Amino acid sequence: MDFTFTEEQQAAVEAARAVFSDIAPDRAPSPALTPGAVAEDIDRQLWHELARTDLLGLTLSPDHGGAGLDPIALCLVLRESAKVLARVPLLESCAVAMAIERYGDRTLAAELLPRAGRGELILTVGANGRSGHDPAELAVSARPYGAVTGAGDGETDGPAEGSGWVLDGVQSAVPWAQAADRIAVPAHTAGGRPVLALVPRTRDGVTLADQVSTNGERLAEVRLEAVRVEARELIDAAGCWDWLRSLLTTGTCALALGLGERVLAMTAEYTGKREQFGFPIATFQAVAVQAADRYIDLRAMEATLWQAAWRISTDTGGPLPAAGDVAVAKIWASDGVRRVVHTAQHLHGGFGADTDYPLHRYHAWAKQIELSLGPAAAHEEALGDLLAAHPLG
Repeated sequence: MDFTFTEEQQAAVEAARAVFSDIAPDRAPSPALTPGAVAEDIDRQLWHELARTDLLGLTLSPDHGGAGLDPIALCLVLRESAKVLARVPLLESCAVAMAIERYGDRTLAAELLPRAGRGELILTVGANGRSGHDPAELAVSARPYGAVTGAGDGETDGPAEGSGWVLDGVQSAVPWAQAADRIAVPAHTAGGRPVLALVPRTRDGVTLADQVSTNGERLAEVRLEAVRVEARELIDAAGCWDWLRSLLTTGTCALALGLGERVLAMTAEYTGKREQFGFPIATFQAVAVQAADRYIDLRAMEATLWQAAWRISTDTGGPLPAAGDVAVAKIWASDGVRRVVHTAQHLHGGFGADTDYPLHRYHAWAKQIELSLGPAAAHEEALGDLLAAHPLG
């Protein structure tokens, strides 16, 4: 496999590093010392800087004011953002924008995407369903209104011309929902088709209840009661929600990789200076072996991440659908990032638990990333289903 990045992708990394170089991980209060959320809003200063440097429009086409790059470029930027624990909906907003451009109504895309690229419009997505365990689209129902009814049991599975949809249900743990202008809500029709509704946060029938994530960030339970959306605000193209969910999962793997790399670097720096018996503890075999194991984890996380991102970016076929590569990447990301932060805590000793030192923040973010969009066990089960449906050999 050749994971050489293009000049445009490398330029995106350099731009991201320049933006994130001024961001301190302790920019927000410590989640260990803060009851409730660490902040009421996203990091607006950073969000405006990302917009100013055109990183929010990185994956949008030039027709919508973007650079026309692919999900690999987005993952490269996300990797850098995780190293400083950037408190912005970069993954969610960019991923939803890409789904709109790829599958959505053209007039709605022309209306929303240039604003999203300029940072004027924030997008997020509910991908956890009601509990985080069942498919997210099952938590919300979408039924047409103004549709022509059939002679059978009532409604058709789509709206008539000039009509729209009514949404009912709950999406839990929606990231950055209070700051978002539109929330992408997966839902299912009466016929069981998954669809994606782009719901304005202020639309009648939408209520948000505060929730708090493991890393102290503000989430929301989004409740929809007879919420009406126009036909153009709902994407019913085949494969849309599956593609968006795969992109979100792959982006989460990129966050895990960036965070893990930063934590291992912190560990190497600390163990290189901390002395016992007159020698840096990094020279002790037991310490070196543990650090080497975590380095291997990171390299496996990196290889599986780029394989998944490449499959999504190119729609290249393979023995398994792209979802198989995404599942493998998330298995490594979830297990790997957990092992990295646990080893880091161990090798830092008591210093790792000091709330004046940022390692405990990375630990909290790592746990959030590990479980986001399914832990390793959930993706192992999904991979097993894919292998059963697509026998190899």
